[in-house]
Amino acid sequence: MSASQTSSSDVPADVPTLLVKIFGKDRPGITAGLFDTLAAYSVDVVDIEQVVTRGRMVLCALVTEPPPGLEGDLRATVHSWAESMKMQAEIISGLGDNRPRGLGRSLVTVLGHPLTAEATAAIAARITKTGGNIDRIFRLAKYPVTAVEFAVSGVETEPLRTALVTDAARLGIDVAVVAAGLYRRAQRLVVMDVDSTLIQDEVIELFAAHAGCEDKVAEVTAAAMRGELDFEQSLHARVALLEGLDASVVDKVRSEVRLTPGARTLIRTLKRLGYQVGVVSGGFTQVTDDLKERLGLDFAHANTLEIVDGRLTGKVTGEIVDRAGKARLLRRFAAEAGVPLSQTVAIGDGANDLDMLNAAGLGVAFNAKPVVREAAHAAVNFPFLDTVLYLLGITREEVEAADILDIV
Repeated sequence: MSASQTSSSDVPADVPTLLVKIFGKDRPGITAGLFDTLAAYSVDVVDIEQVVTRGRMVLCALVTEPPPGLEGDLRATVHSWAESMKMQAEIISGLGDNRPRGLGRSLVTVLGHPLTAEATAAIAARITKTGGNIDRIFRLAKYPVTAVEFAVSGVETEPLRTALVTDAARLGIDVAVVAAGLYRRAQRLVVMDVDSTLIQDEVIELFAAHAGCEDKVAEVTAAAMRGELDFEQSLHARVALLEGLDASVVDKVRSEVRLTPGARTLIRTLKRLGYQVGVVSGGFTQVTDDLKERLGLDFAHANTLEIVDGRLTGKVTGEIVDRAGKARLLRRFAAEAGVPLSQTVAIGDGANDLDMLNAAGLGVAFNAKPVVREAAHAAVNFPFLDTVLYLLGITREEVEAADILDIV
């Protein structure tokens, strides 16, 4: 579905208006033809909306009433023109403009694979039950997932998000609710976690495989998950197991890193749109620095494995990047980029990303654990990182158009 809409100055509620609706097979010249026809009757355009779905057009024009005695002739002429174009016409008399939108405006993005009629009905019903009104619906993408955006008014963003999150989990779809407004397109810094977000792997496990200590690393990780160790303790314990490993393993690990599907598309598209993009990681600069260079990232920060005389010492150097550190780095990157924190986007999957997700203007849980999904502003549970673009209002067509321009 594609749609376009414009609106002119306010029309008093008691001024007679006509809603002219044209529908049928889409073809070039319909919009121009309708307004050429209306122009002969000296009407003013109050509002326009046009939707095309699978080659079928619905064009609505809200116009002021023509001069006295001409309404009947206008109706006959519009119907005759529509018939000549093999279209149908409907004209409804009324007063004034559209009903004003209620206070509290949000954009609800729904992702499904597939997006079922049942899920769509449930989301629409929940919006209504919260006191919201659906003003417009627009499809953002048809693959790799179906992404649809609802413009909603009449209810504040936070209670609407809370109401829809539970339904989304039950229906097996993703729902993101953000406040409407210009700031959405102005979010100019995106910062991502690395392990299991930007890449499919856990870097410490790749190093452990070369050191032959995968099981021991897994044991430490499990202890941290049980709360027996904090992140810094578990990091030191796991890195200690790498002591003595030849530094040449760094190049091997870099070659083994697998980007998450859609990662290149996400970054490439954001960069073309003027966004700055960075990564923060509890992993290691030996990998993130390489990713920064390969992907053209603006920022990258992680822990650093200490290497002495060509071997890993089993220690890390510098500031530890933990849960609090990631949020701190987000703020640092935003300051360096000259971007307000409210206009940043953070993406992550684990509990150590929560502070960063909460600090950002939009925090996105990507294939995350339940506790992270519940705390984040939005969640994506599909294995394609570029689906995050739809949460920013970027359509699949825009992504593909940018790809074509890049090739040319």
